[in-house]
Order: sequence, then C-alpha cells, then structure tokens
Amino acid sequence: MAKRIIPCLDVKDGRTVKGVNFVDLRDAGDPVELAWQYSQQGADELVFLDITATHERRKTMVELVKAVARQINIPFTIGGGINEISDADILLNAGADKISINSAAVRNPDFIDELAAAFGKQFVVVAVDTKLVEGTNLVHLNGGRIATEFETEKWIKEAEERGAGEILLTSMDHDGTKAGFDNSLLKKINDTISIPLIASGGAGNVQHFIDVFEKTNVDAALAASVFHYGEILIPSLKEELRKHNIEVRL
Repeated sequence: MAKRIIPCLDVKDGRTVKGVNFVDLRDAGDPVELAWQYSQQGADELVFLDITATHERRKTMVELVKAVARQINIPFTIGGGINEISDADILLNAGADKISINSAAVRNPDFIDELAAAFGKQFVVVAVDTKLVEGTNLVHLNGGRIATEFETEKWIKEAEERGAGEILLTSMDHDGTKAGFDNSLLKKINDTISIPLIASGGAGNVQHFIDVFEKTNVDAALAASVFHYGEILIPSLKEELRKHNIEVRL
C-alpha cells in the first residue's frame, strides 16, 4: 500500500491556526484556499479539526465542509464536536469522506460502535491525543487540556475492537516542536493493531517523514505548520520518499 501524506488544518473561528504543544495559536490562512492548494500539490488526503468546536458552531463547520467539497477531489476528514450520530450524518452529507472523533469516544466508547454500525468502519477515524505522564502515555481530551487515566495503547486497541477504521495518533510532547515524530510509540502501537495508523506531531523536515515510514511502517504521516508555511512542499517530499524506496502516490 502506498504511504499517504496528509496536511492537517486546525480550524478556529473559520481560520486555519497552528500552535506548539497545543498552545500559542497563530493564523495560517483560509482553510478552503489551503485545501485547494494542497489538492493541487498532490496531498493524498486532508484532515480538518475544529479545535474549539461546540454544537452552536456546528453550522459553521457544515458550510466549511460544503465549500471544501466543491473545491477539491481528494478525500478529507472532519473532526471536532461530533457527539451524536446526527452530527456525523450532517457532515458526511455535506461532503466529508470521513469523520474523526476524540473526546466523545473516550467519554462514551459505545459511540464508536454506533458510528461504525451506522456508516461503516471506513468512515470512522478515532483521533487520540497522547502525552507522557510519569512514564506512561495517557490519553488527553478537549484539545489536550484534560488528562485521563486511559493508557494510550490500551485505548487504541479498544477503539479498534469497537469499530474504528483508522487511528490518528498525535503526540502532544512532539506536536509543533519540529523535532520528529514519536517513532518508538508509533511502532509499538502499529505492531499491535491491524487498521491504518496516521502519525501526527513533530514533523520538521523531510527526513522526519522518511524516518517515520522506515522505522514504524505507519500508513500515513500528517503535518501542519511545515506545509502551511511552505517549509516542505509536497511534490518534493514525495520525490525524496520515492528515492528512499517508500511507495507514495504520484
């Protein structure tokens, strides 16, 4: 299977933002415009995360999904504030290809089963924000603000068993640092699950993408700021990956 390169657009108040370790957000541009640019550059998929989502703002995201669907022809995932089947239904009908759940899944694990039953596993991405706490990787909620007692590896295994079609794993310790992905954790988890794993958090240069694919064999690598600010261009990244015999889509 070809490895996927996925730009991630964190959306707040209709704008793309990016921070370091989930804080100190700065503007990164219009999400619809960025989506179009990435589709032209050769991105395999996109992920949009409404990082401060509430039910009151769901309408805003629906309009964003419709606008993005009109502009691009590559798959995209939408996440943030999805707490009920109806939330997912609205976003999928608006044009999203997959939906991503995070805090809602931890608070109500049965929600994963319900979504998989309603739409099929292939539509359900379970996003996991993890942080090392006293030697143990723990799941965090609400955009990384709240620590839980869920051990990351056990939670991901449960999510798979409940019907997750894909896992998006973000290392909060690495997020925005540009110091590289958390390859040891990613390999450990990828060796224990049979569904696709997306690596997130820490991409700073092309070598980091080469390393994460060679060392962990994850299915996809996701990044934000290095793409948003033009530090890495997707065509040149894919060219370098091919030079290292890592199969990617043209």
